[in-house]
Formats: sequence, structure tokens, C-alpha cells
Amino acid sequence: MQKEEIHNLIKGLINKITEVSGDIVVTEEGTSKITTWFSVETKTPYLFLNRDGEALVALNHLARRIVEAKTPSPFRHSPLAGGENPALPREGFWEGHSIMIDINGYQKKKIENIKAIVYMMAERARYFKANIEIDPMSAYERRIVHEFLADATDLQTESQGVGPSRRVVIKYIGSV
Repeated sequence: MQKEEIHNLIKGLINKITEVSGDIVVTEEGTSKITTWFSVETKTPYLFLNRDGEALVALNHLARRIVEAKTPSPFRHSPLAGGENPALPREGFWEGHSIMIDINGYQKKKIENIKAIVYMMAERARYFKANIEIDPMSAYERRIVHEFLADATDLQTESQGVGPSRRVVIKYIGSV
């Protein structure tokens, strides 16, 4: 899928899901190796941000599934799957790539808040030289924690628990 198609997909999903008043502006915010951020500006963000952003999570999930369905799978090019199929494009921008939709900066603020909490908890683990448990989080939020503390030589992170009570434990391992 091309970027313009994804812009139109996001606008279409938002219009179908809710009756948004005013214009919807979709811009590409930034691209990392695996994720491209799309920033949406709307006059009625509360439609997506109620209940801790539950509708925004659903919008992201829908958009990702649609993009994945319209993007050729790398497994279609596998010799195990019968080799090359010339009808399918070999390389696509979205192959192995994910998208993230942010409405009025909500996701970025949430990530910054998570990082601030994790920094505080990491300092607490260092000060007390003990393991510190963080409140339960979604898989995406736990991934942010693991990536944020990946370079810490004196700390280690581990997810523990099952289902909605799964949490990250910051373990103090001392200086290496």
C-alpha cells in the first residue's frame, strides 16, 4: 500500500466509525525501522480518547489489519510456498512495517508519561537495590518499558503475570 492510500484509509475509517465534526487532517509524523506514525488532528478527539483511548486502540488495530491484508506477505515469496509469484510485488514499503495512528498527540503524551514513570521506578530500583514492580500494562506499553531500559547495564526488565494483570518487573542486577 502507498502512503496516500493509508491516509485515505485512516480518514475513511474515522468517518465510518464516528460522525466527526470538522476536517480530519492526517499527516505522516515520523518513520522508524518498524513503525510509521500518522498524526490525526480533529476537533472532536474525545470520541476516540474516552475510556483510556479504547477507541483509538481499536482504530489502530483495524487500520493495521487492513494494511496487512492489502500488503503482500513475505511468505508468498518463499520457496516453501511455491517460489516467486511474478504477479505480486517483491518489495513494498509496508512489508514487515507497522503503522501507529495518534489523535491530537494523545499517544505521544501517553508514551512520555510511561517513560517518566519508568525512569522514576528505575531510580527507585537503583536506590534501594531491589526489584520494583510496575502496575499492569498492555503489551505495547510493556514493550515501551523494555526498550526504554534496554541500555541500562545495572537493570534488567522482565514481564510477569498472566492476562490483564501482566506487569513489568525492573530487576536491579548491579553494575556490570
